[in-house]
Amino acid sequence: MTTLTPPAGGEAIPLVSTRSEGVEDCLVFAQEYSGRTRLAGLAGAALIGVAGAALADRFGAQAETIPILLIGISFLGGLLSTWSPCGYSSLCLLRPVGRHSRSTLVKYTPTFLLHGAGYALGAVILGVILGLAGGLLGLPGASFVTLGVLGLAGLVYGAHQLGFLRVPYPQRRAQVPHDARQRFPMWFIGGLYGLSLGLNYLTYVQTPILYLVTAAAVASGNVTSAIVLFLAFNAGRFLPMAVNYLPVSDIAVQNWLARRQESAALLDGGLLIAFGAALLTFAVL
Repeated sequence: MTTLTPPAGGEAIPLVSTRSEGVEDCLVFAQEYSGRTRLAGLAGAALIGVAGAALADRFGAQAETIPILLIGISFLGGLLSTWSPCGYSSLCLLRPVGRHSRSTLVKYTPTFLLHGAGYALGAVILGVILGLAGGLLGLPGASFVTLGVLGLAGLVYGAHQLGFLRVPYPQRRAQVPHDARQRFPMWFIGGLYGLSLGLNYLTYVQTPILYLVTAAAVASGNVTSAIVLFLAFNAGRFLPMAVNYLPVSDIAVQNWLARRQESAALLDGGLLIAFGAALLTFAVL
């Protein structure tokens, strides 16, 4: 045992050794893909988009393919938004409390369900606003101009995600309110976080697919179509929360995400390129 040297007239203070707990430094980081790999991904995604659209047009399925394509990329964009600060935070904060057991999961279920309800409400709010806005502007839906603009945006932001371009990506640099968990019960926080994230523009979303979903919702000029697009996007954002029902630790989930950060960005860029190439092909056929 050691002591602190006291000031004149003071009292000696003994120092008792204590054992502190800590988290080991991360030694494995996501590695950035080479320019050759990213360029191959860009070219391959563009060929897939063009070939898929040409095949659909050949069989006269363009009208049926476009809605499926929009809903599909909306859902995948929601999944990819897990690789963002709020995605990491939600998976970390909204976890079952205590050891993994049936009773623990039963107690956690209201939080999970209200979190999903918040996402659904956010999709409805956004869909109503954007669908009505498009209707008031008299936008025609899947027109030549709409397909061309969405397709070009997909190519530009795909190249951005792959690191070949740098284009503006304005987002509100905010996260879900972490201090809320100190003031409200977990089930309330689940709903609050779900609504905050379900409105999408209240927090930071890493994937530019959100822009395309927003533009497509407005361009549809239809409230129902706009709601469906955001329900698909928010379903992709919400479903990763189901991992909390599995007997895996939070640190294991966070490490899995961190090690695949660059892979998610590569996939994001590839999806945007394929989507953009397909819509441009549909526009010119």
